[in-house]
Amino acid sequence: MIHSMNERLIRSIPGLLIWTTLLGSLVFSYLAPIWVIYFIIIFDLYWLFRIVYYIPFLLVAWYRYRRDIRRNWQADVMQIEGYGRIRHLIFLPTYREDIGVVRETLRNLTRSALPSDRMIICLAGEERDRERFAAIAEAMKREFGSSFLSLITTEHPADLPDEIPGKGSNLNWAAHQMVPVIESLGIRPEDLIVSSFDIDTQAHEQYFSCLTHTYLTVADPTRSSYQPIALYNNNLWEAKAPVRVAMFGTTFWLLSELARPERALTFSSHSMSWRMLLDVGFWQKDIVSEDSRIFLQALVKYHGDYRVTPLYLPVSMDSVDSVNYASSLRALYKQIRRWAWGVENFSYMVEHFHKDRIMPFRVKFSFLFKQLEGSYTWATAPVIITLLGQLPFWLASEHYRSFAIFQNTPFTLQRLMQLALVGVFVSAALALTLLPPRPAHVPRHRAFAVILLQWLLLPVTFVVFGSIPAIDAQTRYLLGGRFRLGFNVSAKRKLG
Repeated sequence: MIHSMNERLIRSIPGLLIWTTLLGSLVFSYLAPIWVIYFIIIFDLYWLFRIVYYIPFLLVAWYRYRRDIRRNWQADVMQIEGYGRIRHLIFLPTYREDIGVVRETLRNLTRSALPSDRMIICLAGEERDRERFAAIAEAMKREFGSSFLSLITTEHPADLPDEIPGKGSNLNWAAHQMVPVIESLGIRPEDLIVSSFDIDTQAHEQYFSCLTHTYLTVADPTRSSYQPIALYNNNLWEAKAPVRVAMFGTTFWLLSELARPERALTFSSHSMSWRMLLDVGFWQKDIVSEDSRIFLQALVKYHGDYRVTPLYLPVSMDSVDSVNYASSLRALYKQIRRWAWGVENFSYMVEHFHKDRIMPFRVKFSFLFKQLEGSYTWATAPVIITLLGQLPFWLASEHYRSFAIFQNTPFTLQRLMQLALVGVFVSAALALTLLPPRPAHVPRHRAFAVILLQWLLLPVTFVVFGSIPAIDAQTRYLLGGRFRLGFNVSAKRKLG
């Protein structure tokens, strides 16, 4: 009972911080508006500091990206001792995906600079989609069976105990099925690099060469995950404007994280060692955010001696898309809410860090603070900046309106936000360099909208597809039970 109560209390901390801020701002804007004004000024100053701090890291990561995409990693890695023994295992979990998406992903892998006969592909389907997956698996084996060292298909059974349907449970099942396959091939766990990719992931042609090169040259390669740059370029020109803005925002956040990887978690498609996966028992089966959780499993297993190593090459994926604008926006909201559900890592960290007497305190504190601060500002910053900052001026009584701070603060806040716009200008400029070539069927006027006009939507996107889904996710996490999120598959493009 005590353990259950402690767990519930820990789980409630992120949500309570958010709702204390939101409701407190509303109540005190009437009762004590000067306090709220001071809070808003301090918060906006903090936000400006974050932007000023963030921009140099973003520019450094962008420079490294532009440098590394021009390098011939395959030529370089072939000169390194140990190159010949490294193999790659690539998990491609799929559920209700169009056969064209699967085909294009496998075709992309065959075009890799690293010979595809060094790759083992695990196409991991679901029993819940048995008929569709069986047809896709048969077609892919027929088309690509001889292109790789091995192409294995697995089918994750439905309704297994102690798990939720989703990518994590599918990966857990598939990894267990691959153990005898890897053993039969005689590959040492330390010589096998694993990539967990979304089914629509299109890796840069030099990605696996760069990954191999990095793995062979860093210290303790099995004590690291390898994080590439996530671009959402596959269908960028067809995606709706708010979707593009949100996806660019995700890419820029990840770029800044890669430039300061000491506290970074893994995100979306990334790579790691088979040795680590064996040590931690593979992905957890009962969580949604399996991409970041697998890193934390390793961090706990090795008592803090685990890290993210940046790879400044891109892997490109689909932006959420659907047949109409409303459906695309609903899909975007659900995707952002699912990412925000990464708040579930907070209680995991508190529980396991508390038990671990070996992990350094600074490691525990840095990861806990980053998780809590990141979840809090994700949910609150947009509404504080755009809405809550106005509440004291709407709700305060006449008594306060003659105060100098009351009269001057709107101009102060306006100037702070004008200074913060430098982040928007930098992001818009860098976005130009990340655009894929304009397809012939996309008219020039649409290209102009993609390049420039979409950024006018940033204030709305900031709130509707930033703050609100984060508040939604963290409130569900606070309430627990039937409010908990499951894994939803985002609507993506269809290919023939």
